[in-house]
Amino acid sequence: MAKKQAKPDEPTEAPVAAPAEAPAAEAKKPRAPRGKDPRKDEAKANPDGAAEAPSAPAAVPKAQQGLSGEASKRRKGQQPGQPPKRGKKLREQIRNIYKRATKEGPAPLKKAVGLLKQLKRAKFDETVEIHMSLGIDATQSDQMIRGSVALPHGVGKAVRVLVFCQGDNVGKAKEAGADFAGSDELIKKIQGEGWLEFDVALATQDMMGQVSRLGKVLGPRGLMPTPKAGTVITSGQDVAAAVREFKAGKVEYRSDKGGNDHAGVGKMSFDDDKLVANVTTFVEQIRSVKPSAVKGHYVRSITLAGTMTPGIPVTM
Repeated sequence: MAKKQAKPDEPTEAPVAAPAEAPAAEAKKPRAPRGKDPRKDEAKANPDGAAEAPSAPAAVPKAQQGLSGEASKRRKGQQPGQPPKRGKKLREQIRNIYKRATKEGPAPLKKAVGLLKQLKRAKFDETVEIHMSLGIDATQSDQMIRGSVALPHGVGKAVRVLVFCQGDNVGKAKEAGADFAGSDELIKKIQGEGWLEFDVALATQDMMGQVSRLGKVLGPRGLMPTPKAGTVITSGQDVAAAVREFKAGKVEYRSDKGGNDHAGVGKMSFDDDKLVANVTTFVEQIRSVKPSAVKGHYVRSITLAGTMTPGIPVTM
């Protein structure tokens, strides 16, 4: 018996879904929110992970590679603002220096200067600093210590001096060694361009009315001429003499909130006698401006130190 053949018009199998429905189903798929990794959602949908092969990791930009390296360093203990760990040899050297400094105790000035030079370990020419603890009440305005003193041997640093003056004083200031001297043109340059390429600013008495406009610029930087600091040249003073004093190494001092005075009095390369003379001059100046309201001990302690050395107590 012959088999019945299917008619060409009749379908032999179940109807297959139209391909147009697939995009519609994909369109209904919720879109991954911004900021999340879509691969995590696919991993949840396929827990076995056998359906899809893992994709190759995307290339990380160099900027992100640097950030990841910095983050790993921070995790290891290198926090920003903290110096790196010192080596064993350097730690031992610093420990020995502090032992020698504390073993001597308070020393006379000349001996302290010699010991300070023995403790030098930096390769550059360090600045010798003096720190004086005073028995003053820093909250009282009549006990504030402020002024300037001309050291006999200077501070070993090139000082750029600017003088606000007019008339014949401009020529006198430049002849005495002033780096900049003038009036309106310098004021406009500081106000307009923010130019501050000088270390000390002097002003004659007749120029203070115009210089006072620079208080917001020069005041926070400690460059504003004031009579207390000796940077205002009165009518009876010589402009050339004032410029020569600051060029030679006239040091300004001012007590801080803790009642201490700090100043640089020379370099390590100076002879011992020159450092002793500078320190003696500075200490005598501080003693001469003792406020009348201070009771008890005025000079509590004197300490000498280099830029990279421990402090050495001094007896004077």
